[in-house]
Amino acid sequence: MQIIHRNMARGGLAALTAATTLLSAGAAWAQEAAPVAAAAAPTLDKGDTAWMLVSTLLVLLMLIPGLALFYGGLVRKENVITTVAQSFMTCCVASVLWVMFGYSLAFTEGSAFIGGLDRVFLKGLELGSLSGTIPESVFIMFQLTFAAITTALILGAVADRAKFSGILVFAAIWFVLVYCPVAHWVWGPKGFLGGTGMTDYAGFLGLGPILDFAGGTVVHVNAGVAGLVCAIVLGRRQGFGQQSFPPHNLVLSLIGASLLWVGWFGFNAGSAVASGDRAGMAMLVTHVATATAALSWMFVDWAANGKPSVLGLISGAVAGLVAITPASGFVGVTGAFAIGISAGVFCFWAAKIIKDQFKVDDSLDVFSVHGVGGIVGSILTGVFAEKAIGGASGLLEGNITQLWAQIAGTAVVVVYTAVVTFIILKVVQLTVGMRVDDKIEKSSLDLHLHGETVL
Repeated sequence: MQIIHRNMARGGLAALTAATTLLSAGAAWAQEAAPVAAAAAPTLDKGDTAWMLVSTLLVLLMLIPGLALFYGGLVRKENVITTVAQSFMTCCVASVLWVMFGYSLAFTEGSAFIGGLDRVFLKGLELGSLSGTIPESVFIMFQLTFAAITTALILGAVADRAKFSGILVFAAIWFVLVYCPVAHWVWGPKGFLGGTGMTDYAGFLGLGPILDFAGGTVVHVNAGVAGLVCAIVLGRRQGFGQQSFPPHNLVLSLIGASLLWVGWFGFNAGSAVASGDRAGMAMLVTHVATATAALSWMFVDWAANGKPSVLGLISGAVAGLVAITPASGFVGVTGAFAIGISAGVFCFWAAKIIKDQFKVDDSLDVFSVHGVGGIVGSILTGVFAEKAIGGASGLLEGNITQLWAQIAGTAVVVVYTAVVTFIILKVVQLTVGMRVDDKIEKSSLDLHLHGETVL
């Protein structure tokens, strides 16, 4: 019996030891598994949320009042109310359409061409819904501001001659048929051009995703090309080529450009969707490229025309903001300098050539600044991208494929936007019309279209 009890004690001790070992191993496994579980289920980060709330407000500031003042100061005094009203109205139209179905078309998984309709009227959005570490409601609102300013940028190309009703209809249709698909291609899940930052899908072109951190193709190439098509289809202003159309108030435009510069930090640094080191780098390179481009344009303008103009200075700053946008989350300071210098030079000569040689009346140089600036920035992103900053290498780090992806993706956006914008314009012209009659154009759009005027 003593032997039996002794053996039982030994067996119990062995069992206890084995159980203790299993419990220790289980605890260790649980500790190792906990971070994995946390990574799989992100939680709300108040710091990221606060930064994205501020960024959203900054981008909205870019449009109203930033873009409205910038464009408003550049047109004839008789048309300033119409011009600022177009920006304000477009913000309202895009906001409503984004909530109705724009967000769903851009940011849900459907086809490679366009998203689905699962989130129409933001179906499924709850107070606790997250997009990464921020509330989904904040992400929706942030992207709404991008959609709104993109549509409004186009209108500067046809300033001084477009009907308010025509602009209203055009903006609504263009938003749905052009902005939403292109946003899905670049940023949406399994989009046509790779869905940057959303999936590992290589895109239909097989070159990998086009790098567009904050909207070089989605916003600026898109709006710039649409503006060029609008200017061509609507035709030149009366007196174009025989008279100049100087800005009526450069102080307003300088204030507007300054608001754009400040707001752009929300545009670019906010696209990190977090308050981390990448946002800080995006902010720095945005500022460097902007200042460099302003000086670059100013010196070229000075050499060509004998005087450094305020219009050239602020136009160069906007060109720099545009060009650094796709690259802001992928390049360092060296890339920012190169992009800024290139933007100032290329955009200045584009504005001159388009008006002087091609005789296209792009009233406020939308294509020259946003279209050309966006193309320059998108391509140079494929040159200067640094893996240590954005996780992708460019040509200077031996990755020529990324450069081809940038060129091909940009070309796709240019062609699609040009063709669909042309079709939309023709439809609007045949229905409500796009251009005011000669009498109204010569006198005052403000008085005839709105019954209001600036004294």
